[in-house]
Amino acid sequence: MKRLGLIYNPVSGNALFKGKLDWLIEAFQHHGIALCPYRTRGGALDNIDRFLTEVRPDGVLAAGGDGTVHAAVNAMFAADVDIPLGILGSGTSNDFATYLGIHEDWEGYIERIAAGEARRVDLGLLEDTGRYFVNVVSAGMLTGIAHEVKSIYKNALGRVAYYLKGIGEIPRLKSFPVRITADGDTYEEEIFLFVVANSPVVAGMKRIGTDIAVDDGMLDLLAVKKIGLPQFMSVAADLFAGKPITEKESILHIRARSFDIRTEQELCSDLDGEWGPALPLHVRTVPLALSVYC
Repeated sequence: MKRLGLIYNPVSGNALFKGKLDWLIEAFQHHGIALCPYRTRGGALDNIDRFLTEVRPDGVLAAGGDGTVHAAVNAMFAADVDIPLGILGSGTSNDFATYLGIHEDWEGYIERIAAGEARRVDLGLLEDTGRYFVNVVSAGMLTGIAHEVKSIYKNALGRVAYYLKGIGEIPRLKSFPVRITADGDTYEEEIFLFVVANSPVVAGMKRIGTDIAVDDGMLDLLAVKKIGLPQFMSVAADLFAGKPITEKESILHIRARSFDIRTEQELCSDLDGEWGPALPLHVRTVPLALSVYC
């Protein structure tokens, strides 16, 4: 019988995943697969890499939001296991699962997992810390909202809670100077925020660009330049409507294999919805580093 390690966050999203555990175990057993659950507690309290080393599963399932996927992926590399990852999106934000189209039909997804259907995707790596990111690293205005919205509001309102918080921050727009070196080319700009994205689905937005892919060996940096409030609201409106913004004049868009991002200001980053290190950041892509059930 195959074994899958199930890494689940009991409080992510609307905290209802726990009620699906028995159904999930039965559904996988029907396909000859045993689930080995690991309940996350957060941060230093978790030893997911040790769990994977001792259980030695044939694959891993991450049930939660983007932060749970982030933790599972980094644990897989810490445990030095190259096995497929499945994502059961049950968090407030499930950007990577949304992009791969694997967040709605769980019954169909289980059948694909049982059949071993998987593809390899790129990852991003922060070279100074050794931390991998699955979907995005960001910094600047609005990028820390996920840490500022209380869980009770996230569970009740979902992504709307993020949008409402973001709207409240807009009157306090503050730009900062940034120096970006991308594959040897240098750019200097005054910006409000930036994201380095692996997929085109970021912060619940349907598609920030039309030609961003998770298997092209590249990462895409998008930065919102210092602009007036009406222009900023226009960018925000396009994002909320699911329209790509990579071609807008107010957006600096750079595609590269590596980025060095610096600013004179004290600024912390966000990594797949989790707190990341302070700038400067040294980011590079790791092509086809991860196998994903999809």
